[in-house]
Amino acid sequence: MIRKVFITILSIAGIMITGCSNQQQARKPISRTSGSEFIDASVERNRKLIAEEEAQIDSIIKSNPHIKYIASSKGYWYHYEIENVQDSITPKRGDVAFFDYEVKDLDGNFIYTTDETKPQIYYVDKQNIMLGLRSGIKLMNKGEKVSFLFPSNMGYGYHGDNKKIGINQPLVCTVTLNDIKPENEVQNNY
Repeated sequence: MIRKVFITILSIAGIMITGCSNQQQARKPISRTSGSEFIDASVERNRKLIAEEEAQIDSIIKSNPHIKYIASSKGYWYHYEIENVQDSITPKRGDVAFFDYEVKDLDGNFIYTTDETKPQIYYVDKQNIMLGLRSGIKLMNKGEKVSFLFPSNMGYGYHGDNKKIGINQPLVCTVTLNDIKPENEVQNNY
């Protein structure tokens, strides 16, 4: 009996010693795709998306030959509905821009009206607003009304706005810049 207990204990100790002494090797991943393959696929997908959106915007521009569209250096297009040629002051960092705007899809259907967007107060380059508006407002003079054709990357991109603007949706934004004031005047008066 003692002999059986002794053999059992010795067997268990042997299993534990050999089990603990063996170094286990890390498992290798089944898939060996590199991160660069994913990035390359993502870049290609974005190139196709941008090309499709630019083709849609180009079609709008060509279908309106009487409108003089201007290509911005940021990758969007715009035209003046009301132009102020007397002033040359545009909003810059440290200014506050007061503006109204509406948003449409490329077919001209309203997404947001000026009533829905309310008059906007924008602290230039200090607030987070749609990338296209951030850039476009800085091109405008007080009293101007400008229509912008924004590809989705200048709008709400691959996320949308979680309300009415869908993912990767190009937009037409018509902006009226009502006033520009230095930030210190606004803080004192509002």
